[in-house]
Amino acid sequence: MTHTLTLKAIEPVTHDVNHLVFNRPEGYEFKPGQATDFALDKEGWRDEQRPFTFTNLPDANRLEFVIKSYPSHDGVTEQIAALKPGDTVLIEDAWGAIEDKGPGTFIAGGAGITPFIAILRARHAREGSLDGCQLIFSNDEKRDIILREEWDAMPGLKTTYTVTGEDAEGLPHHKIDAGFLDSHVADWSGVFYVCGPDKMVEEIEQILKDKGVPEDRIVVEAA
Repeated sequence: MTHTLTLKAIEPVTHDVNHLVFNRPEGYEFKPGQATDFALDKEGWRDEQRPFTFTNLPDANRLEFVIKSYPSHDGVTEQIAALKPGDTVLIEDAWGAIEDKGPGTFIAGGAGITPFIAILRARHAREGSLDGCQLIFSNDEKRDIILREEWDAMPGLKTTYTVTGEDAEGLPHHKIDAGFLDSHVADWSGVFYVCGPDKMVEEIEQILKDKGVPEDRIVVEAA
């Protein structure tokens, strides 16, 4: 079913990421980690759907997204970054395989952090702490790290950041590979959540399997 949303607010999160707030249609339901097919409500763009993840808690009276703009791609995210309050967009019903299956290690690459935003926020709201949870977050540059202040302030959440496109003071300059995981994973007994570019997800999933992590403790989704 298609729903029309009206933009209430838009504000920058990083140099190329925006936080968007919309009204919530009556009866619209989703689970933390789920996404929707999202399109601009204007001529020539309504059939250009893209998947974006809800980032607010499921009981909120609004719908929120954190969306990275890619001006060099197909233009959809560039158009989204230019939206103004009062503009409308179209979404479908919620879908997605990533959901909270217990404490564990969340491994994200770039915009692959978005499914984890609502999951970690909801777990924090429910449990009061993120004990037993670790976030390993890879980006090109330090300025690309989405919501770093929020992650660092969440009680119980162990955070590890790495960048691959620059030498940034205080951060490892290393891709997430087997050696990096050996050095930084705090607990191999929990669930492993992985989201990011296709190649990254495939490589990390294979690393986890090679290390004997059971398939039922590996939750993956490409961003």
